[in-house]
This record gives sequence, structure tokens and C-alpha cells, in this order.
Amino acid sequence: MDLVISEPSPSKIEVLPHNQYQTFDSLTPSTVSASPLDQFHIWFKQVVEDGVVHEPEAISLSTATPSGVPSARMVLFKQLDERGFIFYTNYTSRKSKEMEANPYAAMVFYWREVHRSVRVIGKVEKVSRKESEAYFKTRPKGSQLGAWASRQSQVVKEGEVRERLKKLAERFGSAGDRDANIPTPDFWGGWRIIPTEVEFWSGKPSRLHDRVCYRLEEGSTAEDPKWKIECLAP
Repeated sequence: MDLVISEPSPSKIEVLPHNQYQTFDSLTPSTVSASPLDQFHIWFKQVVEDGVVHEPEAISLSTATPSGVPSARMVLFKQLDERGFIFYTNYTSRKSKEMEANPYAAMVFYWREVHRSVRVIGKVEKVSRKESEAYFKTRPKGSQLGAWASRQSQVVKEGEVRERLKKLAERFGSAGDRDANIPTPDFWGGWRIIPTEVEFWSGKPSRLHDRVCYRLEEGSTAEDPKWKIECLAP
């Protein structure tokens, strides 16, 4: 896509061309699974096995303060279970503080290479300590040390994080030490988004995209969810 800078002001950018999207399947309420988690599993498995999408686990995560001020950032989706979508982070970070104060979040997967996207809205909860520790053990040693070293979202001095990392390597063992026993920080763990709304988007020519939205029916619960499935206008 070409970017055209408007004249005479160099501070303006105007994007004129439009990419054309094309998926060859038909996305309708009659062609999707009864559960959005099952449908997501199908799509995610496809993009992982096809190997076309680079980093399909990357998501845009949006949170908000109690007064409604939003913020968004890229994080990595790590697990799907029977309740929802799980990612891991520092519990003292901005996003964690916002979710503790306002326990709702939204996330978006965008798989540009296959012209698909998934949007999720829901309540959030921390995963159990046992789950967080089990996942932490699967992380590379460098990432484990990094979790200890970074006071995420806080202002730091130049070189401060590297200096802290050096001291932690002396305490726990270096990133290359396979035998290093690095415990899970008590300020680090997982969050689960329990969906109340999930939309699947499939790109089509002329912006006439397929959109199917699942909404949790009133009175339904995360333990026994019942979903209303509808088409949305592109």
C-alpha cells in the first residue's frame, strides 16, 4: 500500500489505495460451531498448521480505567481453556492495574495473511497460582529472568533493567544455565478473559466482509454458556 503525503502540509498523510480482501469460505451462523471457543480452536489450529501467519498468537489487548480512559497494547495469547483466553504478564503493570480496578477487557487477533480476524470482549479473572507456575516453567530461562528484572510500565533509568538482570543472573543462574531453578515471581501470572461476545471476521472484496457475532445470552453463565449467533453488516 502506498502512502501519499498531502501537500502543502508535510504533517498530513492520506492513504488512497485500498487493499482487497478475499477468503473463499462462507462465514454464516449456519457454518460456524455452536460455541465461539470451539470455532476459535478451528481457526487458530488452521493458521498455525498452515504456517502462513507470522506470530498468530499476537493480540491487541484493550483495557480501561474505572473512569473509562482506554489503553491498548500488543501481548501474546498463550492458552485457551473451557472458560476463555489466557495471557501472562506482570501484575503490577498498567494493564493489570486497570483490570483489577475495572475487570473487563477486549482483545483482537488480526491474521492479515489469511484475511481473518477475531474480536473478543469479556470479564477478566486471574488464573490460579498453580496454572501460572506451570506455564512459567515452560518459558526460556532468559524470559524467566526477564520477568523478574522488569518492573513493567514503571519509569526506569537508562541501563537499570540490564543491571537488575545481571544481579538476578548471579542470584538464580544465567539464561544459558539449563539447571537454573528460577521461581515464579509473586507479582507475575496469568489473566483469563471470559468472553461475553466473540466476533469472527472474514475479509471479502469491496469491503463486503463476512461477520458472525456470538453474544452470551442473558442469564447464561461461564460454566454453562448459551450463545446467540448473528450476522453483522460489514
